Amino acid sequence: MSAMPKSPLILASASPRRKALLAQIGVTPDKIIPADIDETEQPGERAYHYVERLAREKAEKVAQDNAPAFVLGSDTAVACGRRILPKSEDENTARECLTLLSGRSHRVYSGVALVTPDGRVLSRAVETRVKVRVLDQQAIDEYIECGEWDGKAGGYAIQGLFSKHIVMITGSHSNVVGLPLFETANLLDGAGYKK
Repeated sequence: MSAMPKSPLILASASPRRKALLAQIGVTPDKIIPADIDETEQPGERAYHYVERLAREKAEKVAQDNAPAFVLGSDTAVACGRRILPKSEDENTARECLTLLSGRSHRVYSGVALVTPDGRVLSRAVETRVKVRVLDQQAIDEYIECGEWDGKAGGYAIQGLFSKHIVMITGSHSNVVGLPLFETANLLDGAGYKK
């Protein structure tokens, strides 16, 4: 009797950070298929629910055309108070985010969702608190010049040069990078994914 073929794992994200984070836990996606979805916040939606909803929508969209497979979706947002900060697509947005985060604590939320080969959808949201030191104009200018902020939620990448401005982190470091590894591994293991 032959063994059942293993179902492939598809990462519904083009993020090189998420692919690298999965590699840290020994997981290599069989395919990478970014999901093109509307990422607009719903009125009154809190960051915690926002990232989990987007992670589910990404995984479900890719799963529609690729069943049966394990499809992993994720989304990360930075929130200062109740405000979800944008991804920094330009220098002005990055400066605004860094100015807002200067000397304050904020929260980073990531949602992770897994569609299983039998169509179940499992999801989690994770919160990490991060405190940033007071950033003077020179510190902001130096960080803007390095370019790491480009496309990053909240205007920074914790795994790069910005790490020298982090006073404290409470919770998952990998969550702030873009994928909470403990929760992701538990979802995959619990769903029966085999490497």
